[in-house]
Amino acid sequence: MQKLISKDDIILVTGGSGFLGGHVVSQLASSGYNVVSVGNSKRPKKTTEKNILRVNIDLMDICEISRALANIQPSVVVHLAAAVGGIGANQKNPALFMYKNLQMGLNTIQASHAFNCKKFLMCGTVCSYPKFTTVPFREEDLWDGYPEETNAPYGIAKKTLMEMCLGYNEQYKFNCVNLIPVNLYGPCDNFDLNTSHVIPALIRKIDEANKAKEKEVVIWGTGKASREFLYVEDCARAIKLALELCDTPQPINVGTGSEITIKQLAIKIADLLAFKGKLVFDASKPDGQPRRCLETSKALKHFQFKAKTSLEKGLIYTIAWYLGEMYGE
Repeated sequence: MQKLISKDDIILVTGGSGFLGGHVVSQLASSGYNVVSVGNSKRPKKTTEKNILRVNIDLMDICEISRALANIQPSVVVHLAAAVGGIGANQKNPALFMYKNLQMGLNTIQASHAFNCKKFLMCGTVCSYPKFTTVPFREEDLWDGYPEETNAPYGIAKKTLMEMCLGYNEQYKFNCVNLIPVNLYGPCDNFDLNTSHVIPALIRKIDEANKAKEKEVVIWGTGKASREFLYVEDCARAIKLALELCDTPQPINVGTGSEITIKQLAIKIADLLAFKGKLVFDASKPDGQPRRCLETSKALKHFQFKAKTSLEKGLIYTIAWYLGEMYGE
């Protein structure tokens, strides 16, 4: 397949200092692309590529975005910036998450279109799917019901932006790509227990229980809900491939196509951390969506993506990174 972008293109990545964005910026730069990373994270970066420019842009301000695009002159924009968190964070911030995600996305899409960028890629969220969706989730099911209540505002905001891209493609022939990644994990993830997702939260909780010689770890929910997890570097590779090869604006799932229950996941992480205590599931806390597993054939068809990293290997890599950051191990 002929590549749709070239090494002469400047690729601007919003959220470039974030979890997924950091890996995307690194992969694109390592592949020889000129990358502008937008973000304000204070996390130190270890990348040494000379073809990365790091800038701060207030994505809530369309005038600032427009000025930045005119100055930087990107031909490709990847929109990854998001206000996001786990179930607890979503419950505490429904209005904020909806407002910020909508505002950043609307501004970035409109400014990129107005600047005549030749390609725009946006990552949506698996939270956009209805709460009760036939497994595996198919892209055609996105509008067949209401999302799971604890993260509905975030999911609806992202789904609205996907529809905006489709509208701009239909009305203005705006060249856009809509990807729907499943739950991500890996090195550089957010391990703050107030805002983290399930894998980093479990790793930190179980590790801290180990260090404190505690006999049990309490985990939110019944443990019966299932999730599908994609290693972050695999997702970054999917984004690079989609930029190079994908030419459809229709939403496309990005995942592994396999699921695991939260209880099974917790047991696996406890084993990897050699935790000998008891795992206690607090059924008074929400499970979130009952099941989550994607049908991923369109990603293979449209841009030849298939996940390479098994959950076992990905967890080992993630735990090793976490322990190195926490204890220098």
